[in-house]
Amino acid sequence: MIQTEVTYNEAIQELETILRSLETDQVDVDDLTARAERSAELIRLCRHKLRHAEASLDRVFDSLDEEETEPEEDDEDLDDDDLAEDDSEDDDAEDDDYQPGGPGRPAQPRLF
Repeated sequence: MIQTEVTYNEAIQELETILRSLETDQVDVDDLTARAERSAELIRLCRHKLRHAEASLDRVFDSLDEEETEPEEDDEDLDDDDLAEDDSEDDDAEDDDYQPGGPGRPAQPRLF
């Protein structure tokens, strides 16, 4: 029998169903064993999915961090017009709008 991939939410719902049935029903030993084995399988699946999601998010944040540290353009490639535009953008920025770390990252306190 081919089993389709169970989503995280489906696994949690099935675990909750098993828990409710164990709390309310009188379960014979054979059925209890089968439910315990299924619960262990679902818990392993949920742990795997959570670890995979965490690793994926770490890769996303790492790539964002790498993009922030890479220089946008080499100084050699800039002409005088580009330099003038870059300077004017810095003058327009207000210090009150400064948000270090970017969205979803904690800001470090400013010490100056």
